[in-house]
Amino acid sequence: MLKYVYCIRKRADLSNEEFHTYWRGKHSELIRSLAKAIRGKKYIQSHTMNTPINQEMINSRGFESPPYDGVTEIWWDSMEEFLAGVNSPEGIEAAQQYIADEENFVDFSKSRAFLTEEYVVFDFTSQDEV
Repeated sequence: MLKYVYCIRKRADLSNEEFHTYWRGKHSELIRSLAKAIRGKKYIQSHTMNTPINQEMINSRGFESPPYDGVTEIWWDSMEEFLAGVNSPEGIEAAQQYIADEENFVDFSKSRAFLTEEYVVFDFTSQDEV
């Protein structure tokens, strides 16, 4: 399983509520409409919770920057599927659309993205491992 991981920081001019509402709503709808074009298998948004526990985790590890406002994951079965999706004419057009939409809520200069390969260490969500 190949994953595109996108650690997002919101634009400074948006409130937390505006950021999360836009990302969860309008942007999600756009991404869903482009899923086949990019050949994505799964899309997940993880929205950072507003809890003092996050500050404790920052303090306990000595992190110098605040947490990201959220993380996106897009999954593909393989590098070949990913490349076929992003290099097709439909995939290129889809990328132009979702990147243009990200300008509405993402601070690109403070966000980060990278490809990962998943290695499951444990998964207690499956009945097989309970």
